[in-house]
Amino acid sequence: MLPPMTELARSQRLKKELGLLNVYAIATGTTLSAGFFLLPGLAATYAGPALILAYMIAVVPLLPAMFSIVELATAMPRAGGVYYFLDRTMGPAVGTVGGLGTWLVLILKVSFALIGVGAYLAFFWPEAPMLPIMIGLALVLSVVNMFGSKKTGGFQVAMVIGLLLILVVFVGEGVPAIKMSHFQNFLGAGWSSILSTAGFVYVSYVGITTVVSLSEEVKDPERNLPLGIFLTLGTTVLVYAVGTAVMVGAVPAETLAGDLTPVATAAEAIVGHWGAALVSVAALLAFISVSNAGIMSASRFPLAMSRDHLMPRGIGRLGWHRIPFVSVIVTAGLIILVLVLFDPTKIAKLASAFQLMMFAMVCVAVIVMRESGIESYDPGYRSPWYPWMQILGILTPIYFITQMGWLPMVFTGGLILLGVFWYRFYGRHRARRDGAIYHVFERLGRLRYEGLDRELRGILKEKGLREADPFDEIVARSDVLDISAGIPFETIVARTSEVFARRIPPAAEELRKQFLQGTLIGATPVSHGVALPHLRVKGLTSPEMVLVRARGGVDIHLEDPLSGRKSDQTVRAIFFLVSPDEDPALHLRILAQIAGRVDSEDFAEEWEWARHEPELKEILLRDERFLTVIVDASGATAPLVEHPLRELPIPGGSLIALVKRGGEVIVPRGDTCLRDRDRLTIIGNAEGVEAFRRRFGGGVKSPRPRSVPPPADPPAPSGS
Repeated sequence: MLPPMTELARSQRLKKELGLLNVYAIATGTTLSAGFFLLPGLAATYAGPALILAYMIAVVPLLPAMFSIVELATAMPRAGGVYYFLDRTMGPAVGTVGGLGTWLVLILKVSFALIGVGAYLAFFWPEAPMLPIMIGLALVLSVVNMFGSKKTGGFQVAMVIGLLLILVVFVGEGVPAIKMSHFQNFLGAGWSSILSTAGFVYVSYVGITTVVSLSEEVKDPERNLPLGIFLTLGTTVLVYAVGTAVMVGAVPAETLAGDLTPVATAAEAIVGHWGAALVSVAALLAFISVSNAGIMSASRFPLAMSRDHLMPRGIGRLGWHRIPFVSVIVTAGLIILVLVLFDPTKIAKLASAFQLMMFAMVCVAVIVMRESGIESYDPGYRSPWYPWMQILGILTPIYFITQMGWLPMVFTGGLILLGVFWYRFYGRHRARRDGAIYHVFERLGRLRYEGLDRELRGILKEKGLREADPFDEIVARSDVLDISAGIPFETIVARTSEVFARRIPPAAEELRKQFLQGTLIGATPVSHGVALPHLRVKGLTSPEMVLVRARGGVDIHLEDPLSGRKSDQTVRAIFFLVSPDEDPALHLRILAQIAGRVDSEDFAEEWEWARHEPELKEILLRDERFLTVIVDASGATAPLVEHPLRELPIPGGSLIALVKRGGEVIVPRGDTCLRDRDRLTIIGNAEGVEAFRRRFGGGVKSPRPRSVPPPADPPAPSGS
């Protein structure tokens, strides 16, 4: 229904199984691992007791990247996260570097976490064969990932809950044991050391944004992704602040310095051996959690790249539960290879510089998308203080990278060269597209790539409407023309324009010309027997619609403006939409909602067999957002009879939008009185409609007519 767009077939999409709690658990689990259980001892070496301050400073440069990633993820909720954002903003070459590099970095991080499991497991089993245990755990977690994101996310939730409960015990026992004498000479290390330590522990927070690689599997991503990530940020800042204060307060910074198990050391000083054992369990949960979430997140990068022909197609194949099982297997295999052949502890630290560079690049990506002028770029969350937030997010990581020394910079350069090499010799001839940056060039008079706009429109269709979008109200107040056969399309456009002109500023003749011109140049989508002429008009306060049913069909003459090829299409439904020019995103979301409805298998049958105007409107309404109610003076709806609407006990969040009385359709007002056997159309939010259903359940009818045969003698068409 929408203009041609790139859409993933339903069978190719990952299942949306992750809710807010899953997002929070995955983001928290990938953050509270080495940053809390390992790095504080190393940070104490450089900053002394001011390591607490270093952790708080370290979160500041994360904020621009976090805000930018959340904005991009709510606009483009696709598997691959950072790879997908960079590819669609700056083209496949940059996307390949980001995707391949981030995938390998996550593999190193997971390998590092598995080593952490081995280190803390030695507290309980000193003679354990660590390498076989780490390999075995990698295999177990890869199997867990085969059961779908819902079960994997549930496993993650259980581990994170266990981890946080143990940390609550640690803090609860530790705060009373804090010795203020340990904080003397707090800034003795000097600001230079404190700031460099902040750069060192910066990596403790980077796991917060890893979850965006799973955004395609998140239910209601515009709500759950920002909320889950921000809740994780609050949790981790609190844990790092209070937890490191307890460590320093229980053990002097000089003793803590260089300790690779600082939490266990502090717990033993506070409550003894059982405390050390308890936090060692927490550490195991943390490292297993980050390994599980890391495998889950990392496997989505090759999936996304294979969809874009930058990796072999087979690696993105979906299996049981629509899980990219080949990608999971390849990721797990590389993790095992790293464990066997390399020392991931050292390499993982080097990989942090590459992550910093990716954070700078996503800030660039937001600037590119904002300046591209693509109307279908419609994020549910927008970063504050644009563009200064993004400029800070570009400069800060570059500063930290330069402070990390030459070896991390060389490692980062190596990953960049690997990505460039892969794209040049594998992906360049397979990926034929460009990024949003070409829309920026187009604004400067050079190039433009239309494929991204089509793809973003496809994503809008998948995301659906926002809670505040007035789609149901627009449908409820729309006019309906039920026409007979033999009326030309041009006549229908003229009649519809006259209907619009009674409610909106432009004259009927001007609207008629614009609708016909849009159809002539190919701007009117026609598909599945449905046409959708649409305009954006200055001066409107809200969108308006006219619905047209043509039982005998109407022929529309189309011409492709590029090829000049002409064709005729017969349609039985025409939806005319006029929206405010100032809100193109809302206009596109309404188009996407209609497209999603008319593409369903039952639409054509329901549209043809609808018996009257309310049923035609109800076909477009969302099931959970409307009800059809028959007023019965002797039933549950008796309190509605013979009272003005303004006095009725209608639940909040619901609205009586239409009244069908005999053959008459009434748009109700405050003084409208309902009568016995009136047919009501109720719209509102899901909670309000459900409350109406519970209060007046006796009069509720089926919310969607299904395969009801047309009446033997249908009413005369109102528009003929």
